Amino acid sequence: MPATFLPSLLITDDDAALRETLRSVFEPLGCRTLLAGDGEEALRIVKTQEVHVVLLDMHMPRMTGLETLRMVRQFRAILPCILLSAQLDEVLAEQARRERAFSVLRKPVSRGQLVGVVTQALQRTYNWHATV
Repeated sequence: MPATFLPSLLITDDDAALRETLRSVFEPLGCRTLLAGDGEEALRIVKTQEVHVVLLDMHMPRMTGLETLRMVRQFRAILPCILLSAQLDEVLAEQARRERAFSVLRKPVSRGQLVGVVTQALQRTYNWHATV
């Protein structure tokens, strides 16, 4: 990726305060952030804008994070999707692996852990070697 590459991070969660908190974490690190309140809005954004990484809350109205991930895979097969869930268990972790989630993280997640996973996703998918 060129030195001017600014990664776009789509933050998808039905909790508006959490979306804004995550925006305040990633924007100072040089990420362009896009916000979606549910899976349907996330799909519209992925279809119409440049997105490099997607953060998906598992439990949202209308469409779960896992369902959204499945839909994203139909038209953006390599887009790294990171699933977040307060109720993470082995069943959900296995389902996420089958759907090729980049990572599954338990909420609450630390700032360092989340920034680290997003950085890994950018490095592995786009060969981007700066730290977010």
